[in-house]
Amino acid sequence: MYKIFIRPLLFLFRPEYAHKITTTLLKIVCKIPGGMALFDLMFGYKNKNLEREVFGIKFSNPIGLAAGFDKEAQFIDEFASLGFGFIEIGTITPKGQPGNPKPRLFRLKPDEALINRMGFNNEGVEHAVKMLKRRKSKVIVGGNIGKNKITPNEEAVRDYELCFEALFEHVDYFAVNVSSPNTPNLRALQEKEPLKQLLMRLQERNSNKKLPKPILLKIAPDLTNEQLDDIIDIVEEVNLAGVIATNTTISRSGLVSDKLEVERLGNGGLSGKPVKDRSTQVIKYLKDNAKKPFPIIGVGGINSPEDAREKIQAGASLIQLYTGFIYQGPALIKRINKFLLKTENQQSMN
Repeated sequence: MYKIFIRPLLFLFRPEYAHKITTTLLKIVCKIPGGMALFDLMFGYKNKNLEREVFGIKFSNPIGLAAGFDKEAQFIDEFASLGFGFIEIGTITPKGQPGNPKPRLFRLKPDEALINRMGFNNEGVEHAVKMLKRRKSKVIVGGNIGKNKITPNEEAVRDYELCFEALFEHVDYFAVNVSSPNTPNLRALQEKEPLKQLLMRLQERNSNKKLPKPILLKIAPDLTNEQLDDIIDIVEEVNLAGVIATNTTISRSGLVSDKLEVERLGNGGLSGKPVKDRSTQVIKYLKDNAKKPFPIIGVGGINSPEDAREKIQAGASLIQLYTGFIYQGPALIKRINKFLLKTENQQSMN
């Protein structure tokens, strides 16, 4: 139904406006008595064997909604009713900012991909806290944090600390985003020394809390193996809870979409099917080369249950959807959960 009727209708509109239509309708339906229960019946899939305990947190299932879909923490209850095991909000910055000029989100339909250059558009951390206080669902929530565009890299640590402190009581884990290609010079923070200093400062604050929260690092798929080795070293030195692999890519290789059209769309991070293989390679590299294993959340190009299993077999403990959720619809969540349960049962019988 989604791919036959709903998606073609939504795809008549610009992607950012289609997102607004979708979230508005989702909220309206969930306000109708029985609306959430209907979604849960249609898309929810609960089974004890789907539960995962990762970095000290118990997840009802391993499928999460990646950051970027609910930037303001406005739709946590609604997305939870679609069957997600966890939801990552953000990226949140200390102060609100409009992001980059529109249009800034584009579909590459032949590739089942998106190009975005949103630029951390959000209302700021105080607004996010206000929204988080209103939520009723007990779904696991991660806080994806970043720096404001106008903040120079030399002062970036302060932005991350402000977000960390403000969100601490309201989220279950943190994702440190230094890998978006859409904030000028942000990816320079992925270099070993500045990244190590940033994460050490956050861990210092974390260790002073009565109950510290897991801190994960979200990395780009464009890192070299040498840079991935640095990431592994930092995770071990700073004692991070894990890594989210991966963010969007600046590469345009292997696309089937018209080259001139892609060039016309301009800069931005590419997500969806074209990122799938590289994301999986990064996950496998991290798993195979870590001296001490650490949890990995796999994200990038998951369009089917088989794609999800591939990420898990490569080394992911949990997975996240974004572009695949747009192209395949909410039924993908249930399909993945059922498939994972079936394959795990088959493996246990062999």
